[in-house]
Amino acid sequence: MMQLRVSSKKQAKIKLALQGCAGSGKTYSASLLAYGLSGDWSKIAIIDSENGSADLYAHLGTYNVLSLQDNFTPETYMEAIEICETAGMEVIIIDSISQCWDNLLEYHAGLQGNSFTNWQKVTPRINAFMQK
Repeated sequence: MMQLRVSSKKQAKIKLALQGCAGSGKTYSASLLAYGLSGDWSKIAIIDSENGSADLYAHLGTYNVLSLQDNFTPETYMEAIEICETAGMEVIIIDSISQCWDNLLEYHAGLQGNSFTNWQKVTPRINAFMQK
């Protein structure tokens, strides 16, 4: 049954991907977008898997950086997101997820058996990461 109700503001989350060639301004643009969303640099975190590239834009404001070093599994990214959420970050930039995808491709390539059906071992992991 249809029912009319009064509008109410709800907390909405956005998932946005920026794509471009190296040096095209993805991190810079993501940082400015993050500030536009939060209005507070201290509530922005960059999960950096790009060897410190997040620090290139420190002149913009005092945002937070969580560096990933060697382990680029989806589970590592999910743990990094959890750390940011627990710290009260309102906007989390992941720069970048390319290493995660490469990790999953290597994992898939190393699986025995049918390549097509082996994706059922990979897909839940990437889906869990995307949901997080």
